[in-house]
This record gives sequence, structure tokens and C-alpha cells, in this order.
Amino acid sequence: MNATTTKHTATFDALKGDFGYTSTMQAPRLTKIVVSTGVGAKHDAKKRVVIIDRLSRITGQAPAERGAKKSIASFKLRQGDIVGYQVTLRGKRMQSFFDKLVHIVLPRVKDFRGIPLSAIDEMGNITLGVKEHTVFPETSDEDAKDVFGLAVTLTTSAKNKKEAEAFLKHVGIPFKA
Repeated sequence: MNATTTKHTATFDALKGDFGYTSTMQAPRLTKIVVSTGVGAKHDAKKRVVIIDRLSRITGQAPAERGAKKSIASFKLRQGDIVGYQVTLRGKRMQSFFDKLVHIVLPRVKDFRGIPLSAIDEMGNITLGVKEHTVFPETSDEDAKDVFGLAVTLTTSAKNKKEAEAFLKHVGIPFKA
């Protein structure tokens, strides 16, 4: 048995009484983590290179460009112009990023008091906003002028909010008391 199977079996054992699971495949699991950031309609090439570099260092994977869905004349934005970057993590990279997020990054966030339970949506996913990417250990603090925020979405296979809440508490997400 590998580490992922062992973790999933432990999750099944912990939650089977509450939700009546009869198989380990019924227990919720983390399916993917999406890390994204927006760069705005007007951005220079230097900032774009910095964001790509830092996102790839943080996640261990090159980010994909996200284009504007429609043109907005008042912002001088055309359809297809790059307005953000996104990285989708699965498998071992997802697990290592999750461990880093829970054990290293969230404790380093200034005035962090826990994540509100209202952050979990009805489909069992949770999105966290990180105001400064400098809380990640891979980034250097020397370039304080190029700080940007991130959105981290944890996608689970939970069927509802209650199931997702129990699963996320079990895997170590620090919720507000």
C-alpha cells in the first residue's frame, strides 16, 4: 500500500460512522488544487515574467495563461488578452502542495485566526485567498514591490457541505473555532 491509499483508508475509517460509508471509495478525497492569480488588464512584460517565475516556484509546475472572455472597451481589453495565470495540481504535487499549505503557509499568514466554515461551498469545495505570495517559502522577500495575491481552490469529491466540512477537518484544515 502506498501513502495515498493509507491516508484514504484512514479517512474512510474516521468518517464511516458519521456518513454510513460501506466502501473506501465512498469516502471523500482531494481531487485537485487550483492556484490562480489575476494580473489585470494593463500589465507590463516584466511583472508578467515575475508572476510566471514565482508561480512556477511555488507550485512546481508552469502556469497556464488565462485570457479575457470578452472585450471591454473602457478597460482597453480585448477578448483573448491575458488577464491571469492558473496552475492545476493533481497527484503527488497536489499532496505536497497541500501539506505545505496547511503546515507552513497558513501559519505564516499575518493575523491568521483560522478559515471560516462559510468558505466551503455547497459542492464541497473551498477557496482560500492569500493576499501576499511572500508567505510561501520558495519566494524571496527581497523584491517586496512585486507582491501579488493568489486564490487557492481545494476541490474535493464530497457530495455536500457537511461531508466536506468533516473531511477537511480530518485532513487538517485549520477552521475558526
